[in-house]
Amino acid sequence: MKIIYNNSRVHEIILHGFPNFQRFHVLLFALLLIIYLLIISGNAVILLVICRESTLHFPMYFFIAALSCLEIIYTAITIPKMLADLLNDEKKISLNGCLVQAYFLHVLGAAECYILTIMAYDRYLAICKPLRYSAIMTTGLNVNLILSSFIGGILTPVIEIIFISLLPFCGPNRIENVFCDFPPLISLACTDTRLYIMVEFIVSSFVMPLIAFVLFSYIRIIYIILRIKSKDGRQKAFSTCGAHLIIVTLFFGSIGFMYIRVTKSYSVDYDRVVGLTYAVFTPLANPIIYGLRNQEIKRFLHKHLWCRNHF
Repeated sequence: MKIIYNNSRVHEIILHGFPNFQRFHVLLFALLLIIYLLIISGNAVILLVICRESTLHFPMYFFIAALSCLEIIYTAITIPKMLADLLNDEKKISLNGCLVQAYFLHVLGAAECYILTIMAYDRYLAICKPLRYSAIMTTGLNVNLILSSFIGGILTPVIEIIFISLLPFCGPNRIENVFCDFPPLISLACTDTRLYIMVEFIVSSFVMPLIAFVLFSYIRIIYIILRIKSKDGRQKAFSTCGAHLIIVTLFFGSIGFMYIRVTKSYSVDYDRVVGLTYAVFTPLANPIIYGLRNQEIKRFLHKHLWCRNHF
């Protein structure tokens, strides 16, 4: 049966959200609000600690600070709208607002991909090339790498947003997701979207070389760590790199499952779960893994909290 759409342009998008949990919307709101507050406060504490503690002013912590800053902005784009929709029967957003949200979601996601890759390279140099580490990872290079990550993030989804903004939206306006994103927006277009899906796939596939580089770096790192004779040395190296590897697996895994596919059809529940993974749970994991598992950050917090309580 051929579907005929009217010629009027869609101006609003309806975010379907959590249709199976409408009876528990207050509970979901409270849970998501607690998670959001934990994300903001946890990443803010990491930023504060790294800025105030001079002993943490070296490359690995510069990159952790940049990652924490990204997570704060990243979640501010999606979670407040999700919270508002949980308490609102009309879960609407303008088409332009939806495009803007999807664009900045990809800007910050791409920037995070680059920073995680740089962090893998940093750990590779620190463990596999320790004598050359200080000479290579200079302050100037660190600043340039972080700026390049942000600039690269801004430029990466430009082609996608231009293509999608040119699509005609004149039919359905309901997205079966909790926030706006490129794939569900493409699925709403009332035209043949195979070209746009291919463009989305090609742009998203740029993450594959980053994943390959990260894997290569960690294969080399694990090989070197296993050759360390000291048990304490191996444990410390595995602890530092293991934390980063967990974040990398969560983020790159969910990104890969979400975007690197050539079909327009997708499971609604599948995409909703994967979307929540990289939009909510990965930013929550960042302060937990880099904060609670990092000995230097824990030592700083313990020292200052103990001093205040003692005073």
